[in-house]
Amino acid sequence: MMEQIEQEVREKARRAREAARHLAYLSTEVKNRALLAMAESLLNNRERILAANEIDVQAGREKGLSRALIDRLLLTPGRIEDMAEGLRAVASLPDPVGEVESMWLRPNGLQVGRMRVPLGVVGMIYEARPNVTVDAAGLCLKAGNAVVLRGGSEAINSNRAIVAVIAAAAEGAGIPASAVQLIENTDRAAVNIMLKLNGLLDVLIPRGGAGLIRTVVENATVPVIETGVGNCHVYVDEGADLEMARSIVINAKCQRPGVCNAMETLLVHQQVARELLPGLLEDLRAAGVEVRGCENTRELVPWVVPATEEDWATEYLDLILAVKVVESMEEAMEHIYRYGTRHSEAIVTRDYARARRFLREVDAAAVYVNASTRFTDGYQYGLGAEIGISTQKLHARGPMGLKELTTYKYIVFGEGQIRS
Repeated sequence: MMEQIEQEVREKARRAREAARHLAYLSTEVKNRALLAMAESLLNNRERILAANEIDVQAGREKGLSRALIDRLLLTPGRIEDMAEGLRAVASLPDPVGEVESMWLRPNGLQVGRMRVPLGVVGMIYEARPNVTVDAAGLCLKAGNAVVLRGGSEAINSNRAIVAVIAAAAEGAGIPASAVQLIENTDRAAVNIMLKLNGLLDVLIPRGGAGLIRTVVENATVPVIETGVGNCHVYVDEGADLEMARSIVINAKCQRPGVCNAMETLLVHQQVARELLPGLLEDLRAAGVEVRGCENTRELVPWVVPATEEDWATEYLDLILAVKVVESMEEAMEHIYRYGTRHSEAIVTRDYARARRFLREVDAAAVYVNASTRFTDGYQYGLGAEIGISTQKLHARGPMGLKELTTYKYIVFGEGQIRS
C-alpha cells in the first residue's frame, strides 16, 4: 500500500516537473487564454461540481464537522461564479514572468540585471476548501509554475471534479499536459511523501489549520512558505467612533467566521467598555456568537462565559469570541504581541497619532486602521486570487499573489569581458 502511494505521488510530481520546463517560457497570451478557458469550464460544469460537492458536504455532516468547516467545504453557484471571476481577475493582471526589475552598468562595461522567473513546481497541501484548488492552479499557471495539489479528504470529490474540468480546459488552450496534478490518495502518507520530494518540488505551501501547518513546517525537507494561522484581534481605542467599532467587530467576527482573517479576540479600552460592550455583545449573541470574556467584561455583561488562558491563544474558526477590557493601548499591543499569530490586526480609533503608533509597533502581515480584518485577501487587495496569507517574513508576507510565486535570476550582458 505504502509503495503504491509513493509511486502515485512521485509520478505526478515528476509529470509536473516536466510540464514546468515548458510553462516557464509560455507567452502571456497563452496563459491568459488558458485562465479564461478554465473560468468558462467551471461555469459550464457547475452542476457536475455541485453534485460532487454535495457528496463531500453530506459526508462532512455525517462525520460531525463544525459549521465553520462545512461552510469552508460548501460550494454554491455563487461561489463557483466567484472562483471563475478570480481566474478572470488573474488573467487581467500583469504577467511578472520575464520582468526585468532593474539593470545597472558596471565599470567594466557589463550590464547586470534581475529578471523574474517561475519558482518551478509548487506543492499545495490544504484542507477542506475546494476554492483553493482553483486559486492555486490559476495563480501558479499565470506565474509559470506547475502545481501538485493535495487537498483534504473532506473535499476529495469536489477537488476531483474541479481539477478534471480546469486541467482539460487549460490543456486545450495550450498549457502543457500534467501542469495541474491532484494527489487523489487521501492517506496522510501522501503528505509525508510530498514533504521529502526535494528535486521534484521546489516549494511547499501549506494552507489550513495550525496542526497541518506545524506538521509541514517541522517535517518538510522541501522549502516551505508558511501560511498563517489567524488569531486576529480588533482593538477599540478610547475615543473611538463606537458605531464604527460595532460595525467592524460584527463584520470581522460574523461575516465568515471559518476563515483565517476573521477576528478571534476583541480588545476594548476601559474608557469605552461600559458604553460599547453591553449592546455590542447582545448583538453578537443574537448572531449566534458564544462570547468568552475577562472578569471586567463579565462585570459589564454577566452572561458572558469566563475566558481561560487558552482562549486568548485560540483560533476558533467558529462563532466564538474572546473579549478583554484593557487599561491602555500599550496593554492591547502587549496582548497582541503575546497571543497574536502575525496575521491581521486592527485598531478602531479617531486619534491619528495613536493609529500611526499602532501601525508602527504591531507586527503582523496586515495591520488595519478603522477597517475589518476580513479584507486580508488577495482579491480585496487587487492582487486577483491568492494562494494563501503568508505570516512569515522571508520571501513573501501577506496575501500571496503572482509576484510571490516567482523568484529571480541575474542576467548579464557583456561584450567579450573576461575576469582578470
